[in-house]
Amino acid sequence: MLDILFTTDFVCPYCLVAKVALKKALEELGLKAKITLQPLELTQEPDPRVDTCHDENRKAHYQILKEPCRQMGLDMKLPPEVCPRPYTRLAFEGYFYAQEQGRGEVYSDKVYRAYFTDEKDIGDMDVLCELAGESGLDREDFRQALIDGLYTDEEKKAVRYSREELKVTSVPTIYVNGQKIALKTYTEEEMTEILRPFAGEERK
Repeated sequence: MLDILFTTDFVCPYCLVAKVALKKALEELGLKAKITLQPLELTQEPDPRVDTCHDENRKAHYQILKEPCRQMGLDMKLPPEVCPRPYTRLAFEGYFYAQEQGRGEVYSDKVYRAYFTDEKDIGDMDVLCELAGESGLDREDFRQALIDGLYTDEEKKAVRYSREELKVTSVPTIYVNGQKIALKTYTEEEMTEILRPFAGEERK
């Protein structure tokens, strides 16, 4: 089984595309993997939130994702009409709660898609509670855990680890069995070719 560390932020479009490509490539190669999300907030409170809706340079860079989105059936808004871009600390605290309940993967997928497909404000407590319920979690227990800050320290420690220990400066940064991989096109084909050597190692 591959050990994959996926350093990410829920408001990074490249992360969602890479995550979908990763899952499809694993399936194509018949590989099993333990995928661990490693939080890296692109904008931490109280830094000013970023207005991605009116950033033409950013929009131009997003064009690289159009073709992989088309190929993989991802209906992403690039960027979503949620301005300015949400903080993601609460969403990640929710992820740690969901992870404890064995629903981390389901929850995280819903958070990415709520923002990039449904254009919901994933910095909003009510939105996150709705997504928690859809993920099979107890909404009120989830809400109380966030209100009480039960996972705040764990989330902050994870973000510090990403920045200070892993030295991650951009997301997604992906490690497969400890080896950092580099993406250029974010397509399923590219991801499959990157993982193919690992498939050979797994079968030895």
